[in-house]
Amino acid sequence: MADTLTRRSPLHSHQPRLAALPASASVAEEPFFSMVDLWVDPARPGADAAADVLGIDALPTTPSTVVDAPDTSVIWLGPQEWLAVSADRAGEQMEAALRAATAAHGGAAVDVSAQRTSLRLRGANARALLAKGCSLDLHPQAFGPGDAAQTMLGHAGVVLMPMSDDGTDYRVIVRASYARYLADWLIDAAEEFSVDW
Repeated sequence: MADTLTRRSPLHSHQPRLAALPASASVAEEPFFSMVDLWVDPARPGADAAADVLGIDALPTTPSTVVDAPDTSVIWLGPQEWLAVSADRAGEQMEAALRAATAAHGGAAVDVSAQRTSLRLRGANARALLAKGCSLDLHPQAFGPGDAAQTMLGHAGVVLMPMSDDGTDYRVIVRASYARYLADWLIDAAEEFSVDW
């Protein structure tokens, strides 16, 4: 009899520990997002073609920014590199559509969905939790919706995105190989928020 494969997220085994965190510093995995790396010259027609596929007016060209469409977020990673993230679109289909739209203009697209996972940090202490291991100025006036930074969090490379205007909601994209380390770090760092003083 053939074995049946069950799809599991990188943090499947961490779910009970993450669920036990206090509401003021909650951490939850957002598994199985589709993620596609896109490379294209923003000055060539391939950039407009990619934007059409992704449902946005234009690819973000300002460093450390993100542009949101109804079903996709497009994160600036470099002068000619973006990460398209979607909870609704299949990675293979997004990759194929982007490749078809940009290949004639020297562009490329690669589905990296299995390479990364996403965490959502929420609560009144979410910013304080991140500040323990991140050197960015996380004040909402300096780092708010529309921003997306590649940075270090507890010695793990991440893409960090604020999801609210008040510093109480963040998305953290991390490579799957570092996900368990980062989850352990976040659980340890959130311990003080579980204590009643």
